[in-house]
Amino acid sequence: MTLPSPSDSATALITGASSGIGEAIARELAARGHGVTLVARREERLRALAEELSSRAGVRAEALGFDLQDRSARDLLATRIEELGLEVEILVNNAGFGDSGNLADADRDRLISMVELNCVALLDLQARYLPSMVQRGRGTVINIASTASFQPIPGNATYAAAKAFVLSLSEAVHQELKGSGVTVTAVCPGPVKTEFSEKAGIEQAEEQLPGLFWTSAEAVAKAAIDAAEKGRRAIVPGLLNRAGALTGQHTPRGLALPIVKRVWRQAL
Repeated sequence: MTLPSPSDSATALITGASSGIGEAIARELAARGHGVTLVARREERLRALAEELSSRAGVRAEALGFDLQDRSARDLLATRIEELGLEVEILVNNAGFGDSGNLADADRDRLISMVELNCVALLDLQARYLPSMVQRGRGTVINIASTASFQPIPGNATYAAAKAFVLSLSEAVHQELKGSGVTVTAVCPGPVKTEFSEKAGIEQAEEQLPGLFWTSAEAVAKAAIDAAEKGRRAIVPGLLNRAGALTGQHTPRGLALPIVKRVWRQAL
C-alpha cells in the first residue's frame, strides 16, 4: 500500500474541497482515517464540511480559505499549515475551473486565471511538498486532470491544454519518483455532475450527453484513492471514458480535430 498511514501530525491537503470531486475525496479520505486540510475560497462551506468530517469520522479536519490563483496566498497557506503543526503527506490538487468558446472571443483575464489555478498553483504546491515527502520516504500526490487532457478540443482549447499539462507533469514525475516511496497519480475523469459545468458555461451539456457518459463525484473519488493506494500512474474512471481517452490519444489529429469540434459544438 503506497498511501501513507494516518497519523496525528499528517494531513491530506485537498484543494477545491468546497464541492464536487474535492469534497468527495475529502469524505473518502476521512472515512479511511486520514486527517484533512480543506482549501478553497468559500470558507463557510469548508468549515461546515470540516465539522462534519471531524464529528462523523473522528479525524482532524482543518478549513482554510485561500484563493490559490494568488502566489502570495499560496505562501500564506504553506505558513498556516506549518503553524498548525501539520505535515502534508497526501496532496490532492483538485482546484480548477473551465471555460467554453473560441479563444479569440474569450476574456483574456479569465483564460490567464484558468492557467494560473489549473497549472501554476498545482505545480507550486507539488514543488513545495514533494521534497519533504521524498525526505520522509512516503507520500502521495493526486492530480485531477481530465479526459480532455488526451486531445486538443476546439472550443475548449485552454482548458484541454491545461489538463494536458497536468497529465504530462504527473506521469513524468511519477517516473522520477520510482523507488522513493512517493507516488503521483493523475486522475482523468470524464463528465461529472458538479458545479463545474455551470461555472464553465457548459451546463447544457448535462442535457445533451446521455446519462451513461456521466460519473458521480463519489465514484471518481473512490477510484482516485484506490488508484493512489496501488501506486497507479494514471487512471480514467469509467469504461466509456477509457475508450474515449484511447481514441483521443491515437486518432490522427487531422482526422480527430474536425470531429471533436463538431461534437463539442453539439454538446453545447
